[in-house]
Formats: sequence, C-alpha cells, structure tokens
Amino acid sequence: MGHPSLDELTAMFQAARKAGAVDKNNPEQLRLHRELLAACPAFTPNLLRLARLLQLIDQPGVDAQESFAEAQRLLEQAVQSSERSAPSLVELGYFLDDIRNAPEAAFKLYQEGAAKAQETLEYAWAGMIRHWTDLRTHESLSQALQLGERALKAFPESERILYYVTDARRYAAQQGLLPPNLSDGPTTE
Repeated sequence: MGHPSLDELTAMFQAARKAGAVDKNNPEQLRLHRELLAACPAFTPNLLRLARLLQLIDQPGVDAQESFAEAQRLLEQAVQSSERSAPSLVELGYFLDDIRNAPEAAFKLYQEGAAKAQETLEYAWAGMIRHWTDLRTHESLSQALQLGERALKAFPESERILYYVTDARRYAAQQGLLPPNLSDGPTTE
C-alpha cells in the first residue's frame, strides 16, 4: 500500500477526532490516531493531538510514565517534522514545563515559538495591508491604515510593514482620506 493522500490523511484525522468528540476517554480515538501515525509519522496535527491525548487519557495496563515518554517522543517528532513550527514548539514547552518540571527548557521553547509566531503575524499583517490597499476603496484604505498603525507599533523595524503602510497612506491621501503630508511616510508615535 502506498502513502495515503492528503485527503485520506485528513479523513483519518477527522475520524479519530470524531471518535473522542462524545467521550474524551474513548480508547478508539487512541487506536485511530495510532493507525494514522503508522500511515504517516510526519503528519504534525496527528502527532500533536496524539501526544495531548496520551497525557490526558488513562490507558488500562499502561504506566503513566510510559505514556509520558511516548508523548514526549511524539512532540519532539512534531517539532522536527514541522520545521520547528510555533504550535509544536509551544506544545513541547508546555509538556516539559507541566510534566517534566523543566521550566528553563520550556521557556526557551516558548521564546522560539513566540518569535516564529511573531514573524508569521508580521507577514500576515503586511499581506492584509497590501490587499486592502490594492482594493483602493475608502473602506479598504481605512482598514489598511488602521491595521498599518497597529503593525508599525508592533513591528517598528519592519521594512515590509513600512513599505505597505507607506503605499496605503499614499493612496489614502490621493482619495482625500489623509492630508497629503501624511502620505510621505508613517509614524510610529
């Protein structure tokens, strides 16, 4: 049998989640998540979900430390397979903090996760400002300007944000939404 398609992986993941929707302790959901793990050991959403379930569900005949060791392996695998994504880093951080009593190691993961999330937010906000600016309506330019001011406060050194906010201000001034002198460049005050 070949590797499951993305649609098949998604369907398997949804089936496993559905198995635990009514009864959070349903052992069937663990079985289904483990089947998905066997089919695709790099499917990060499943790795994160299964690791969380292993921390929450008492399994008959399985020592809690054994479940925790498996959960940690899965979380470390999720960090690796996701190229150190923010959610996987934060999830491993919580595990280390709560289960392994390793707050310093957890804090480093929280910091890295926050930096990754912040970078994603910067890019997303720049894209939204660009989109609203490209629409060039009064409403969309107002939205671009409003988010632009917030983005400049959060990311004052971002050339990407600065570029798109300057563009939004220029078009807003052309449409009479701003005085012409404000279109020269944004302020962060």
